[in-house]
Amino acid sequence: MMQSDDFGFGTQIRKSPFSDATSRWGAQGFSVYNHMYIPRDFGDPEQNFWNLVHDAILCNVAVERQVEITGPDAAKFTQMLTPRDLSKMAVGQCKYVLITNADGGILNDPILLRLAENHFWISLADSDVLLWAQGVAVNLGLDVTIREPDVSPLQLQGPKSGEIMQALFGESIMDLRYYRLREVELDGIPLIVSRTGWSSELGYELYLRDSTHGDALWERIMAAGMPFGLKPGHTSSIRRIKGGMLSYHADADINTNPYELGFDRLVNLDMEADFIGKAALRRIHEQGVSRT
Repeated sequence: MMQSDDFGFGTQIRKSPFSDATSRWGAQGFSVYNHMYIPRDFGDPEQNFWNLVHDAILCNVAVERQVEITGPDAAKFTQMLTPRDLSKMAVGQCKYVLITNADGGILNDPILLRLAENHFWISLADSDVLLWAQGVAVNLGLDVTIREPDVSPLQLQGPKSGEIMQALFGESIMDLRYYRLREVELDGIPLIVSRTGWSSELGYELYLRDSTHGDALWERIMAAGMPFGLKPGHTSSIRRIKGGMLSYHADADINTNPYELGFDRLVNLDMEADFIGKAALRRIHEQGVSRT
């Protein structure tokens, strides 16, 4: 395994606001995800798993890039991208959604966050949805702005993550329900915090809204977590497979449709709103699938 000193970090692949901190805290190997380096190795992956299920780990997941959709038609446009019915999605709520193409193929399986009436973030798995969304918008005639904001998430996951969040933000953070989000500040660092994650354990994601604070945020969380056994880590393939959580490219891709994954609940063919892939998914639903 190469040491991080040996890495020639290139200009085509981005570093995250937490890159220096994660290297300092022992990241030894990196992969590339959404054109950005992601730490994949902090030593023994089995130990990383036990750290996660017994205590807590902090993961640099800045590679979960955000596609921000704003403007008067933001809700209508966001619904165009996904077969999941968003009509009852409240401000402050998150939803796991699929983004489908005209053939019903899956382009991404992100978490969608609704920050305000006309303000959405799509928190991406590994594919270029910013380009897709901007392309979709070109001829629609809708009043939307689609861009990548300066936002970089960390994942704090594991049974002790709630106690660590309390140490950071006080008692009131315990009111944050599953798949809900909240705007907070930590020592003047602007964040969105959601009770989400990729571990099937209790967990939170902290979306940094100003990349200049990357180092300070990482250190602050690690310091608060030390008494609870917090370790730096990487998203655990062992735990997500045990939890039945999909990994885009590994378990699904552009040639996979939601019905092949058993994700009927994420497709609503009866809603009035139109979305990309509706006709194809109706046809697939009627014909049935040949593989699961």
